[in-house]
Amino acid sequence: MDYPELAARTRRFSHGAPRAVSVADDGSRVIFLRSAGPEDPADALWLLDVATGEERLVADPAVLLGADTGPTELSPGERALRERLRLSADGIGSYALDAAGRVAVFAIAGRLFRADLVHGDVVEVAAVGPVLDPRPDPTGERLAYVTDATDGVRRGELRVVDADGTDTMLAGEDSGVTWGLAEHIAAEEFDRFRGYWWAPDGRSVLAARVDESRLDRWHLHDPADPATPPTTVAYPRAGGPNAEVSLHLLDLDGGWVDVHWDRETYPYLTAVSWNDGGPLITVLRRSQQHGLVLAVDPRTGETQVHAELADPRWVEPIAGTPAHLPDGRVLVGGELAHDGYDARCLFADGTLLTPPSLYVRRVVGRLPTVGAGAPDLLVEASDGEPSERHLFRVRTTIGGGVDARRLTSDSGWHTAAVGGDVLVVGVASLDHAGTRWTVWRGAEEVAVLESRAAVAPYSPLPLLERVTDRRLPSAVLYPNSYVTGRRLPVLLDVYGGPGHQEVVAARAPWLERQWWADAGFAVVVVDNRGTPGVAPSFEKAIHRRVADVVLLDQVEALTALADKHPDLDLSRVAVRGWSFGGWLAGLAVLRHPELFRCGIAGAPVSDWSLYDTAYTERYLGMPDEGVDVYAHHSLVELATEPVTGPEEARPLLLVHGMADDNVVAAHTLRLSAALLSSGRPHSVLPLTGATHMAAGGTAERLLRLELDFVRTHLG
Repeated sequence: MDYPELAARTRRFSHGAPRAVSVADDGSRVIFLRSAGPEDPADALWLLDVATGEERLVADPAVLLGADTGPTELSPGERALRERLRLSADGIGSYALDAAGRVAVFAIAGRLFRADLVHGDVVEVAAVGPVLDPRPDPTGERLAYVTDATDGVRRGELRVVDADGTDTMLAGEDSGVTWGLAEHIAAEEFDRFRGYWWAPDGRSVLAARVDESRLDRWHLHDPADPATPPTTVAYPRAGGPNAEVSLHLLDLDGGWVDVHWDRETYPYLTAVSWNDGGPLITVLRRSQQHGLVLAVDPRTGETQVHAELADPRWVEPIAGTPAHLPDGRVLVGGELAHDGYDARCLFADGTLLTPPSLYVRRVVGRLPTVGAGAPDLLVEASDGEPSERHLFRVRTTIGGGVDARRLTSDSGWHTAAVGGDVLVVGVASLDHAGTRWTVWRGAEEVAVLESRAAVAPYSPLPLLERVTDRRLPSAVLYPNSYVTGRRLPVLLDVYGGPGHQEVVAARAPWLERQWWADAGFAVVVVDNRGTPGVAPSFEKAIHRRVADVVLLDQVEALTALADKHPDLDLSRVAVRGWSFGGWLAGLAVLRHPELFRCGIAGAPVSDWSLYDTAYTERYLGMPDEGVDVYAHHSLVELATEPVTGPEEARPLLLVHGMADDNVVAAHTLRLSAALLSSGRPHSVLPLTGATHMAAGGTAERLLRLELDFVRTHLG
């Protein structure tokens, strides 16, 4: 079995691997999701007892639902949430714990379940309608959930189930209003996937009310199933209205307090936390060039400014912030861009906690105190090498100065979970398959989470390097059977968009690319300016000039790599990408036909005025303030330009899922019409029933068609 089919069956070798790892607050248990094997898509809930090192199955979807039920039937809301999370696993998609990590709750097929992690009991809890995002209160006594739409039940009712099974609606409305759910923008662009937060004492809930009544209604329909009516979504199109989001403190006894901030000036609610010290929220202006970190008084709903976030391009907060430190200070993440600094740092009430050399990516949690003083922070960050991510212990003691000590020494991409005195470290590297999860208590390794994932039948061999005077992170892959001196056609495999890196020191991103290389190509990958990991100035150089900066970097890096690797034949170059990368692939072929002889554009954002508000306006500004900027970035506009010679008629393969609710299929259909009008050769491959993820093996099974297309047009 070759790579495409094996990758399709194993979800790119992730079925059977642990994920969603968390640790009980007292360090007694490690909780995670994992399916039964390399071709089992249904994730179950597992537990590792730290004292014994033994794993125990807590909840098996096949047992809870019945072994003959087949794949989990998801409600529309659950499908949308998993799409935002880019989660293609079946079974238990996610779970939530109480404060002590003794109770877990989760939904399967819209049904609600509660697991006692101490005694092992799992019970189904009666619920009203399909269940979304269930969460226990911090005491473990009650649980809350949000309803998805079904006969007689509205979508977006926030409900609470007491210990005796009494189910009470806490909030709910008609007319396009939901409670307790994240709106499209929050989930897709700000990584806020939830819409309610329990008070530490479990007696009240901080809930988001989302009114989408002003949004345009878009009607998505898969023409392969003409008997099914279209799905209607409220889509926040660039330049148009956003959902109106407000916060409210809801007491379980019926009390109601509105949270007050200037929602007209700061409409985006990007982060919420409520632990010791009261609720903290982050709000941004629509331009995203200014934001506030606000402390909320849970008695009155009044807010107090704890920090301001500002940048002339856009604000980029750090995951895991804001948060209260035990001494009452507020932890905030942001950029340090003065006095010669160019860094992403952590601050406590304005005091710098991390050195400017550290590129902070996420605050994981608190580590046990070493000696006297406040607990230290566990932080994921890069230190000079963007292809690697490591764990750091950051000191928070007042007057302790800037102190960040690296905890991981082996190269790779590290992540972590922490609870009590237990640290679980996951590392992906070029040296081994998958992510290896190791459980540590203090300095002692006590267990390794078992992986049941398949291992690819080959090891990719990317050559990671930095090129051009901007030191762009880049990589070249050769065929395993490559002999020096043989000129190779080049495949530029691109993403290039903000918020995501491709050149990382982990094996998984290179498996598919090695398959392409072994088919006879030199595969080149470049992280251009605009991608994270290097420095804020590197990321934000694309502001309002995304197309020019991104494409320039890709072309210059490709040329520089060809100078270092003379076997790269730049007379035979193809480019392929998906989503932002699909747009970039189309841009490359249309703007530089002298270099790129063909391209594959998957789900491309062909017309940025058809994409969402927060993402598009962050990088391009408002459409009515920059009509020329939007036109300059439009593939549709480029495609309508007349072809003046045979070199300009480079073929494109356009691929798009007909059920895509993120980059809707209209992008590709409009681009195809423009290409047709100017006589440019292209093909369109519609994927029936596929969303933006092209999950279920669709993306993998496309590979052979893509390979045939590239071989045909490169010769």
